[in-house]
Amino acid sequence: MIYLDYVSTTPLNNEVKENYFKLLNEYFANGDSLYRLGMKTSAMQEKSRSLLAEMLHVKDQELIFTSGASEANNMAIKGTAFYYQNRGKHIITTCLEHSSVYNACLELRDYFGYDVDFIGLDKNNHLDYDALANSIREDTVLVSVMYVNNEVGFINDLHKISEIVRQKNPKTKIHFDCVQALAKLPVDLSLCDLASFSAHKINGLKGSGLLYKKSNCNLLPVINGGQQEQGLRGGTSNTAVNTMFAKTLRLGLQDMEKHYDYVKSINEYVKDELKNQVYILSDETCSPYILSLSIPHYKPEVILHYLEDKDIYISTKSTCSSHKDAPSHTIEAMNIDDIVKKSVIRVSFSASTTKQEVDLFIKELKNAMKELKQEK
Repeated sequence: MIYLDYVSTTPLNNEVKENYFKLLNEYFANGDSLYRLGMKTSAMQEKSRSLLAEMLHVKDQELIFTSGASEANNMAIKGTAFYYQNRGKHIITTCLEHSSVYNACLELRDYFGYDVDFIGLDKNNHLDYDALANSIREDTVLVSVMYVNNEVGFINDLHKISEIVRQKNPKTKIHFDCVQALAKLPVDLSLCDLASFSAHKINGLKGSGLLYKKSNCNLLPVINGGQQEQGLRGGTSNTAVNTMFAKTLRLGLQDMEKHYDYVKSINEYVKDELKNQVYILSDETCSPYILSLSIPHYKPEVILHYLEDKDIYISTKSTCSSHKDAPSHTIEAMNIDDIVKKSVIRVSFSASTTKQEVDLFIKELKNAMKELKQEK
């Protein structure tokens, strides 16, 4: 099998898996219980929180465990919007966002009366920072922007965004979706008030997420319940999953720069081999872990299934919107021809991707273009 969809999810690290099963068997007690086994279980989770805080250079109490990045994104956006609505009901996000951010903002607009601006791209298909600056108002309570786009790989300038927002309205809270950057790019949480992370994108467990919330930033709980996670996320803590996030991140950060350079070389090799036969959406400024291509006049789903028959796995768009026929909002926002927008596939790499694997992918993709019928 040749797996080239690491942006969607990653295989579980064996060390994480072995330790997780041990925790499930030996530390299954409710972490809020007052007897010894419950307190031991809770202590392991809190040790994980402390280690994560150390690796991310934040305070322990600024990290909230969630069921994944989608929950963390919703918690950040809705929790901030509801808590600070006395200051205003204006939110700014972008056309590049993951569906959990994009749809959360649409819900706030359509059902709760918030005014939402979706910042587009400039003529070079980069985030329009001037439009962002011009959109910030006195009643803007939140700006939510992803660090690395999950479809094309655009890397947004977080320093620039933070500077713009702080200068225009220091009271505005800043949220960064850092899912596709964790253990791949440096993450500086001093630039924001909130940030979201996921474990299963870096060889960790599914159902494992993290929200960073700066101490002076407040949220209205989205999930009401008991005392868990500072009263901000009710429900019995998934202590085994939460405990394993620290080991997942520690392993992910090992040799991060070396892995980045290797993946970049793989990405550049594939682009060089295909540059005369496909339209490349991901330019040199994008994350090397993501490569978005278009093969005009071919249905992307047909190419996907052709490659699947060869035991090669890619995707056509963000997995969270893969069942929709139309191009995603990210692709729609790009300044490219409509025929290009209709034929996008996404390939994504990891440090375990080999040259032999990408050579076979390139060979079979070229075969697909020869054998499959073009759309008229």
